[in-house]
Amino acid sequence: MWGHKQVTLLSYLKTYNLYYEGQNLQLRHREEEEELIVEGLLNIFWGLRRPIRLQMQDDHERIRPPPSSTSWHSGCNLDSQGLPFVSTSITVIQLTSVFFTLSEESETSAQLLRTKSDAGILRRGQRRSPSDQRKIRRHRFSINGHFYNHKTAVFTPAYGSVTNVRINSCMRTPQVIRVLLNKFKIENSPDDFTLYLVHASGERVKLKRSDYPLVLRVMQGPCEQVCKVFLMEADLGEEVTYDVAQYIKFEMPVLQSFITKLKEEEDREVQKLRRRYNSLRGVIEKQLHCLPEGAMM
Repeated sequence: MWGHKQVTLLSYLKTYNLYYEGQNLQLRHREEEEELIVEGLLNIFWGLRRPIRLQMQDDHERIRPPPSSTSWHSGCNLDSQGLPFVSTSITVIQLTSVFFTLSEESETSAQLLRTKSDAGILRRGQRRSPSDQRKIRRHRFSINGHFYNHKTAVFTPAYGSVTNVRINSCMRTPQVIRVLLNKFKIENSPDDFTLYLVHASGERVKLKRSDYPLVLRVMQGPCEQVCKVFLMEADLGEEVTYDVAQYIKFEMPVLQSFITKLKEEEDREVQKLRRRYNSLRGVIEKQLHCLPEGAMM
């Protein structure tokens, strides 16, 4: 028998899956040793302020594309680059580094796709013009509007762009971060990052190391307009309480007027306290003066 927590989670999960009906963000659940296990994709938004380091080299995989293939990696078709097709055989593609790229479909949603790049494609008797070479370089090294430095493998994901990882409800915060870093071959330590729940109100809650991000996502509801999961630096991220968050979106003049009003209210309270204690002091001093001289000894 499931406990109250599992039954509550299952109720939230039904609402979650109904919201994402027909989409790949729907979650599956199963029972294992009388425990409810939820698994599926979790959207995580990039909220980094500092560059991250990518691996300079991959696993030196060798891939033989189909004879009819004209593309050398997902989302990068040679025809889409405006290059004439030459029917020459492609022998071996040596993958030597890693980068992120955007497919045409994902440009509107700012999603980062993990691909392998810098493939050495040998073509006989074909030279590209300088303009074509610039187009290829732009496509290879532009990541959500930011340019990936191929020589240093340093890259800063666009703030607010989204990616996803496949996890389950048994994975804690450090494990989820590790899965994300491994997916994109990021060399930084998982301890450098943490996850936050960022609400539309501006409230920001840091996930503890013992938290289960997928469970919290389901419990917060499916709508990402209300709440999102962000990856941020551990030393730069800052929690924002609900009381503080309700003032964040105001303009500076409005905030300044709030401060002025609060200061005026504080001054009024101080004056009231002073009048009260001055009155008490006067009463005590009057009583002291009425006492006989011997009684004061």
